[in-house]
Amino acid sequence: METETATRWLTDDEQCAWRTHLDVSRLLMHQLEKDLQPFGLTNNDYEILVNLSESAERRLRMSDLAEATLQSKSRLSHQITRMENAGLVRRENCESDRRGLYAVLTEQGMETMQKVAPHHVASVRKHFIDLLTPEALADLRESLSPVAEHLRGRRGKL
Repeated sequence: METETATRWLTDDEQCAWRTHLDVSRLLMHQLEKDLQPFGLTNNDYEILVNLSESAERRLRMSDLAEATLQSKSRLSHQITRMENAGLVRRENCESDRRGLYAVLTEQGMETMQKVAPHHVASVRKHFIDLLTPEALADLRESLSPVAEHLRGRRGKL
């Protein structure tokens, strides 16, 4: 016989905090995406460019890039195809694993990153960083770190 556990409903304060987090997450990502549109990029495109630009030799195995960007391999493959067509990335075979592929940042992709990054950082500052005090930012980082660690730990379990 199953034991029934009572639902722990959110208190008014918890509900308010949760909904504020959802609002900020959605609104901020929408604004950042909007600010990337003049460059012909989406948030996902930019995240891929950042990951590749910060990796050794400006390349990552497709499986590692999918994990880093929390995308399925098939969704990432479609995205990389679009980005290849735009000249931002290319695929390369993995010599040590015939089934493996690398996503590689092209020179055009790096030039795009160098052009877009200052605008993106300005957008992040305008719509997030500069609206909070240094103390609030430190509190936010401290408050959200356990959540991020918990969710990172569950990634393999999903």
